Amino acid sequence: MVGLVLRSPAGGGREGDTPLALKNTIRGRDIISCRDLSRGDAELIFSLTEEVVSGAARLENTLAERKIALIFVEPSTRTFQSFYVAARSLGAEVLSIHDPEVSSIAKGETLYDTMKMIEGYGADCIVLRHPARGAARFAAEVASVPVINAGSGSQEHPTQALLDVFTIKSKLGSVDGIRVGMLGDLRFSRTIPSLCYLLSNYSNVKTYFMAPPLLQVRREIELYLSERGVEYRKVVEVDEIREVMPELDVLYVTRIQKERFPDPTEYEKVKGSYVVDARLLSYGRRELGVMHPLPRVDELSPEVDKLPNAWYFEQARNGLPLRKALLYLILGEAG
Repeated sequence: MVGLVLRSPAGGGREGDTPLALKNTIRGRDIISCRDLSRGDAELIFSLTEEVVSGAARLENTLAERKIALIFVEPSTRTFQSFYVAARSLGAEVLSIHDPEVSSIAKGETLYDTMKMIEGYGADCIVLRHPARGAARFAAEVASVPVINAGSGSQEHPTQALLDVFTIKSKLGSVDGIRVGMLGDLRFSRTIPSLCYLLSNYSNVKTYFMAPPLLQVRREIELYLSERGVEYRKVVEVDEIREVMPELDVLYVTRIQKERFPDPTEYEKVKGSYVVDARLLSYGRRELGVMHPLPRVDELSPEVDKLPNAWYFEQARNGLPLRKALLYLILGEAG
């Protein structure tokens, strides 16, 4: 067992007004939606992630008796590899389906049967990426072991949001009171809903949805934020984007997801409709941070890579320690 010294979260907030309990509230849980995570849950994950980054928490081989299944029915580089390396560094055995074309899924095997098959091989936790909305929730209902949603269609991607908010907190020191501009494909993105839901746990956060009408955020997210009392603003014109840039602490960019458009002609209408480059950033504050879940196409100019505003490679690197901390909290002995 690893002894953890978990710090209380800084600042107040809806669920952060009391100190973070030392009890592990994540153990044995499914991670399907950020709507299921409290501020205390997130801060627990962030606290251990900080200790992994600093080297204070030595988690190597703490899950040596465990099996973690990675079932990726959709292409992935960063998420799959970071979960794989995290699981292996924890000493866990990894069962993986990374290419569904060479598995029984290609023969028409149902998700139900796949989950039961993987459980039968002794998996203690299942990490699932699937192109269908609701797949992760269904898998969690079917499986008797914890399920982690690694991307469920255009619905959610909770571990991406966790590493995103961890990055923001690491860079700014606090999440309370931040102003976040979300630019790009807000309609089909699964990172945007998860990020909105997780940020809603913090105080005085304002979100700017920066996209043309065809790519604007889905109504379900607007309703959720309204119910939570979170302030947001829609920004649809290029001139308007320039006007709000000075208000932002973070600019979160997403690619236009061609593969999710039901009608290819809709994609043709909006492709290449925005580019984040040095000129656009010149309208913002000097310390503005630029984030992107990656991969990028042409929406984020490589010239930004050399600017101090570029946080996205550090953001991607944070995926490994955060997923390592999360797997340990779900399956480890801390309680």
